Amino acid sequence: MGLKAIHFGGGNIGRGFVAEKLHMTGYEVVFVDVMDSIIEKLQSTKSYTVTEIGGEEEKVNTITNYRAINSKTHEADVIKEIASADLVTCAVGPNILKFIAPVIAKGIDQRTSSTPLAVIACENAIGATDNLAGHIKDPKNTPHEKHEEHDSKVRYANSAIDRIVPQQDADAGLNVKIESFFEWVVESTPWTKTGIKHPEIEGVKWVEGLVPYIERKLFTVNTGHAAAAYYGHNRHKKFIHDALEDHEIKKIVHEALAETSHLIVKKHGITNQEQKHYVNKIIKRISNPHLEDVVERVGRAPLRKLSRKERFLGPATELAERGDSVDALLGCIEMAFLFQNVEGDDESAELAKILKAHDAKSVVEKVCGLTEKDKIFPQVVKIVEKVQKA
Repeated sequence: MGLKAIHFGGGNIGRGFVAEKLHMTGYEVVFVDVMDSIIEKLQSTKSYTVTEIGGEEEKVNTITNYRAINSKTHEADVIKEIASADLVTCAVGPNILKFIAPVIAKGIDQRTSSTPLAVIACENAIGATDNLAGHIKDPKNTPHEKHEEHDSKVRYANSAIDRIVPQQDADAGLNVKIESFFEWVVESTPWTKTGIKHPEIEGVKWVEGLVPYIERKLFTVNTGHAAAAYYGHNRHKKFIHDALEDHEIKKIVHEALAETSHLIVKKHGITNQEQKHYVNKIIKRISNPHLEDVVERVGRAPLRKLSRKERFLGPATELAERGDSVDALLGCIEMAFLFQNVEGDDESAELAKILKAHDAKSVVEKVCGLTEKDKIFPQVVKIVEKVQKA
């Protein structure tokens, strides 16, 4: 019997990145989603293409050997598939992990294989798999008395993913355009500490310590990308490369990444030269006009991006506690708070409502998760007061 992977999330990252690499490894991929339109397209189409752009030439990969299940209407089928799978991955968004946890818990409970199931969350968030595991092992999904048995049946591994998916063509269907560059780093410790070999996945870099990779990526790629988007939106730019052709915006992005680089170098022992090379590579990537990366797409979900552990406040909070400069990051935070009522983005509308309904301190506590004990708190409060007066 061949390898089988269950992937939650039929979106562009799921189809164009995760499933592409699983397919290349030889897995049969079973997509799981609650969106009728995506599931129906996957069920009625035997193949789709992934076009890698941004390199010297476009490369087209054809993805086959997949199935699709709607977990909203066929939960029992999903449980059965997980019970006999080798791997579970997801790309659903950090806030959705709690909703997919119950069905994964039921699938793990029904497993009889002596080989543990590998579970890897592929989300833009620190410790996403740990977060998913916490929901799966919540007593309402996995009773305490079953935890020991549960732990023998599964290995949870955090990962860091890095690949830009630009705006797709309106008539693309299931086909995905995606950046040729990618990085997928997964921690190997859950397997090595028990003497078991980790699963093989095309393109994955297995490492013992993942945190440096996650923070370097989140505080460089995501910080720089979002900074360009929010300043670009504020100055009415259409694409990220348009924003970065503005010398003032490009200078600000470099300044923000100089601040995050200071933290990354001091905290993780990465050399200044290595981090500088990484920053320059990232800015070159996101400046690529072939990606046609729309500013509003990159800026969407500002409530999540303004939260404490995210791309701006994550590094800024730590830097402030160390007494280091955060001026450029504070400017990015201001631009993110100004990303309000953007068409097609519910969070930007919710952000506008919150700013209108609450005083500045309450907004900072509610949106950013900061308290008066945080050194950066008064600076962020001033930003919010400024935005509310604008």
